[in-house]
Amino acid sequence: MSTRPRRSAPATPALGKVALPDLLAQKHAGAPIVMITAYDAPSGFTAAEAGVDVILVGDSAAMTVLGHASTMPITVDEMLVLTAAASRGAARAARCPLIVADLPFLSFQPSDRDAIFAAGRFVKEAGADAVKVEGAGPTLDRIRAITGAGIPVMAHLGLTPQSATALGGFRAQGRTAAAALRLVEEAIAVEAAGAFALVLECVPAEIAAAVTERVAIPTIGIGAGNATDGQVLVWHDLLGIGDGSSPRFVERYADLHQASHDAIVRFADDVRSRSFPAVRHTYAIAGDELAAFRVGLAAAAR
Repeated sequence: MSTRPRRSAPATPALGKVALPDLLAQKHAGAPIVMITAYDAPSGFTAAEAGVDVILVGDSAAMTVLGHASTMPITVDEMLVLTAAASRGAARAARCPLIVADLPFLSFQPSDRDAIFAAGRFVKEAGADAVKVEGAGPTLDRIRAITGAGIPVMAHLGLTPQSATALGGFRAQGRTAAAALRLVEEAIAVEAAGAFALVLECVPAEIAAAVTERVAIPTIGIGAGNATDGQVLVWHDLLGIGDGSSPRFVERYADLHQASHDAIVRFADDVRSRSFPAVRHTYAIAGDELAAFRVGLAAAAR
């Protein structure tokens, strides 16, 4: 594991807009980077107001928001709507995090031109500061192309959901010596291609620590131990929204699914018992206007 000294992040982050040099400064200072997914204006504003450093508008929205079984079906147009909403929400806070948008499946893989065009739409139309792409190999050319067009790129290695089928399903990666060495090589390669940061997902802690020590860019872990330069969790996972089980790396900091369920049950009960709406929820009309209204109704009925 890494023996680098790590200091706590400032209790009150500086106001303004988080930029790429800020994340690199946090890595050098040992101040952990906080990243969270957000998919709409309210979550973008809440995350920003809470002081996170990075908001990722993840293609995980395919599952958490749109109800798909995987990330694959979500489209660029759907992601643009979500990214723009999260960006607008975050911009209302005193300190706006860096906004990173996932490039969905098949938006960047076919060619450099496709990758540049898709990434450009997220910056131009949706207010993203950067985009995220999965994988190494052929993706290295895409990273070079996108960054060459002036758009920052966050890389993503380990468990890459868009390639989950090829990886044998949603399972930890880098658990053999050969696979772990390949992961280190890929991390160095995405940095050399121009990535400004790297997400490591479902990777043994020791391997994530080795990667973090060997790259100059910040690493952000999800299921990758505590030695990375930062951590990310999905909005719905950490707040306990929705049903189903969570991956082992998730910590639920709230149970909003149960709280929402209970509130809706109370609402339904009040509606059915006619205790809602109460007088305090209704609008009044002046007595003389009401009287004139009734006279008008009676006249219309003749």
